[in-house]
Amino acid sequence: MAGNWSVSGQYCEACNCEAACPCVVLGPPTTGECTVVIGWHIDRGRYEKVSLDGLNVALAAYAPGPMTQVKWKVALYVDDRANPEQRDALAKIFSGQAGGAPAALGPLVGEVLGVKSAAIEFRAEGKRRALRIDGVADAEIEAVSGQGGNDVTLSNHPFTAVPGFPAVVARSKRASYHDHGLALEVTGKNGFYSPFDYRP
Repeated sequence: MAGNWSVSGQYCEACNCEAACPCVVLGPPTTGECTVVIGWHIDRGRYEKVSLDGLNVALAAYAPGPMTQVKWKVALYVDDRANPEQRDALAKIFSGQAGGAPAALGPLVGEVLGVKSAAIEFRAEGKRRALRIDGVADAEIEAVSGQGGNDVTLSNHPFTAVPGFPAVVARSKRASYHDHGLALEVTGKNGFYSPFDYRP
């Protein structure tokens, strides 16, 4: 059952592709494979009567080829500040079990490496976004400066974790992830950020 839920807030991601990542326009990853770390900070959220305000969620994924043509390995991380009801709700929503935009990625997942509680920090400051999963990941991205100093954005791209919002193109100051046998250690590579709004 999808349940009655909604979550909205800020999203960011960092991967090993060159900026801007070709995966979002259905191209092959820059190096032939993609490792990405995604974070969400929920400003306002609920699942039935359970409040999800202020909580963070993160996802790591590995795709051994064009992302819409291969099966991914994924790992989900849920804010360790969440109580059992909140943790269950976040896992249902961000694994796609509750429907909505996250469910669209479900058919691409070939292996779930794990679902863990973790200390997750998400920071949004000006044109920078930072995501930290304690002992697992550390990423900071900054928007690419476009014409007149404005953001470079992608709109209506066919492949996205955040439909309905233009993605701000960014580059990583750093991006690392080490868990479940997956590894990411890059600088100056692709990042995106935007608001998000998910519901069934």
